[in-house]
Amino acid sequence: MNRIPIKPLSVNEAWKGRRFKTASYSRYERDVIMILPSISIPEEKLSVSLRFGLSNKRADIDNPVKCFVDCLQKKYGFDDKDIYRMTLEKVDVKKGEEFIEFSIASFTKAEKVEAHYNKLANDLQKTLN
Repeated sequence: MNRIPIKPLSVNEAWKGRRFKTASYSRYERDVIMILPSISIPEEKLSVSLRFGLSNKRADIDNPVKCFVDCLQKKYGFDDKDIYRMTLEKVDVKKGEEFIEFSIASFTKAEKVEAHYNKLANDLQKTLN
């Protein structure tokens, strides 16, 4: 992984003045919160996986993240400051077939699962060599 020594800029620091929700965002927020399933959220550091089915191939993968995560935290009562890992995936779909898939898990459990699979992959690599 590459590292650059610079402080990340938050969305709050990127804009001057106050931002207001559009009517589209208010409708989106209402609709998403209404259709989100009832799930329990761990009360610890979180790992969130998001998969967006987007019909616009030019759409940036990170554009829908903030609005959707804000809906998740509003529905499930957690603070997005508790998200310590986020994985994103973008899938090209036809217009009218857009979707969002998500999962929220304990960051600690996700780390353990990842460490287990990394160990298996390393062991397999050693066996193949």
